[in-house]
Amino acid sequence: MKLLCIEDTADGLLDLAVIAQRLGHDVRYHVRAYDPVKSPVGRGLVQRADSWQGSMRWADLVVVGGNGKWLAELDRWKAQGIPIIGGCAEAASWELDRLAGMAAFKRAGIPVPPFRQCANLREAMEYVESRGEGCAVKPCGDGGDKSTSVVGKNPDSILWRLDRWRKEGMAFPGGLMVQDRIEGVEFAVGAWIGPDGFAPGWEENFEEKRLCAGSVGPTTGEMGTTMRLVKSSKMADAVLKPFEDRLVSMGYVGNVDVNCIVDEDGTPWPLEFTMRFGWPAWNIECALHNDPVEWLAGLATGKPPNSRRMNEVAVGVVMPIPPYPYSHAKTEEIIGV
Repeated sequence: MKLLCIEDTADGLLDLAVIAQRLGHDVRYHVRAYDPVKSPVGRGLVQRADSWQGSMRWADLVVVGGNGKWLAELDRWKAQGIPIIGGCAEAASWELDRLAGMAAFKRAGIPVPPFRQCANLREAMEYVESRGEGCAVKPCGDGGDKSTSVVGKNPDSILWRLDRWRKEGMAFPGGLMVQDRIEGVEFAVGAWIGPDGFAPGWEENFEEKRLCAGSVGPTTGEMGTTMRLVKSSKMADAVLKPFEDRLVSMGYVGNVDVNCIVDEDGTPWPLEFTMRFGWPAWNIECALHNDPVEWLAGLATGKPPNSRRMNEVAVGVVMPIPPYPYSHAKTEEIIGV
């Protein structure tokens, strides 16, 4: 099979490309954010494509790794019959714009934690101070790193972080969401959807957000995940199945994941969508496939093979290389903390 992998930044599809090549598929890999001549990403591992558009009609299957670029253009290719996994503008908006995501939950009749939108950091700080209790503060309309958020049990810790962002000159063009903090366990459920609806098998998973073992250290995008595929899921019944018809009607083919807080009564409170190949979730899930490329190709046609291994636990760990989770350019982030 001819597989084209498209990424804005190198966020996980290179792993799929290498696996696909090892399984005998013909692979081309494109990543936008790195110089096609000088960048080492993928060099010597897979055939790199300087321009993904030139390989679209060559490919039997196209997989898109993120939501940040080319969404309108990819929708046009999809309308021409090119089989594409991911890359749907309307679906992406549920993740990239938190307010759009919350609106989608409400339209489906799914309760969400109460929240208020604030136009900027100053307004968010004033509102947090007036509340006098713990909460979560997250960017709105922002496709950046999900670790750019803060959750705390008391307002002082929240205000301290917001003030750090202010001093660092951070801007939030879409404003900030101040959301009630729900006591409970963070837990997520995901699934793959094709032209005929959800493929059999629900992905239940726990994410580790803190840098170090034992939930210690600064919050990151994700340090590792424990997951399994199950045939039935109460979480999926509550927060995924209500979206099946809408996702099919918009033509989205790909992964949808909903991260929740499950309270002591067992009620899941949705926090956010992920509408793309999850990182590192997809890398981990590949261990539960005999051939992930054949499975994705089947998903694109509405006929995914029954080849994934159910009820086996798969674990992935992200190994940090310094200066992660900080950058060389922002040494001040770790001074005075």
